[in-house]
Amino acid sequence: MRAYLLVLVTAAAVTYLCTPLARRLAERLGAMSPVRARDVHSVPTPRLGGTAMLAGLAAALVVASRLPFLDAVFADSRGPWAVLGAGALLSLIGVADDVWGLDALAKLGGQVLAASLLAWGGVQLLSLPVFGVTVGSGPTFFALTVLGVLVAVNAVNFIDGLDGLAAGVMLISGSAFFVYTYLLSQDASPDDYSNLATLVAAALVGCCLGFLPHNLHPARIFMGDSGSMLLGLLLAATGVAASGVDPAVLSRVQVAPVFLPLLLPLAVLLLPLLDLVWAVVRRLAKGQSPFTPDRLHLHHRLLDLGHSHARAVGVMYAWAAVVSFGAVSTAFVPLTTALPVWGAAVVVVAVVTLRIRRGAPETAAATLGEGRPSRL
Repeated sequence: MRAYLLVLVTAAAVTYLCTPLARRLAERLGAMSPVRARDVHSVPTPRLGGTAMLAGLAAALVVASRLPFLDAVFADSRGPWAVLGAGALLSLIGVADDVWGLDALAKLGGQVLAASLLAWGGVQLLSLPVFGVTVGSGPTFFALTVLGVLVAVNAVNFIDGLDGLAAGVMLISGSAFFVYTYLLSQDASPDDYSNLATLVAAALVGCCLGFLPHNLHPARIFMGDSGSMLLGLLLAATGVAASGVDPAVLSRVQVAPVFLPLLLPLAVLLLPLLDLVWAVVRRLAKGQSPFTPDRLHLHHRLLDLGHSHARAVGVMYAWAAVVSFGAVSTAFVPLTTALPVWGAAVVVVAVVTLRIRRGAPETAAATLGEGRPSRL
């Protein structure tokens, strides 16, 4: 645990210290988020916060490579460096988009290239357990890995619309993945429970933790595409790497856990995935391109319900925590205990979501001139 905590703290510290530098860089390059009709901020705000996260990730992996506990992770595969290389490529594409603007197809092509680099580096699905039978082939797993990265990258980008929202949701989701992979690897191999999935999850949590103080409402900097795409890739890499650990060896599991590495990524990405799917459906239904921006995302709807900026972000945090940690609990807690607790938590968060204070619509409307821009 101490090795992972050192990785987390390193990523957080470097990201935190580099974010002001990223802010100055954005101002020099003119990478500023303008104020548009669909946005929720009132003044142009620097982006490129993702460059600070990339620095935090690089520093964390360099430190990790020097830790004896993680020797096997770096000796057995090129995985950690593939994650860094793919993340750097995505961040550079995001910087280009934040500074000059790229069309959707150019960004998609860059995302496919980065996802392919990740898979070529050995971070890819190795099997799909279906009722105890391993199915699939090498090309199939490669394609599924690329597809999974694309979905995660764009899902995170879609929820990056309020101050602190994407960084906070990814912090919670990464923490859930960290808990799951750490406990899983401990039970699978008590003598050496170092693994790539937990390492990447620790770095992901650290990057979000270091960036969040600069990004909370009112944000002094936005992560931009250079950040949202990087976080999506890290979360996808954690899920893919976790699928390589056989959870069937867990002694405490009360349900067939062989499916959890496949379901957990969907659980932690449930909110952004719902937002992504609903955005595509409604735009296609109107005869528009799926990439046409609008102001109908989940976080916008919470504001329209009457939530303040901070309360809307808090509601999204709560849902992320309930869904992701609820899914993790089913692997380590008997279902007779996990499901009732999970159900009660869902009810509580639902009540908070729908309970609007009197006069809140006016308060929420007043906040529409502040906050983070919705890029899509």
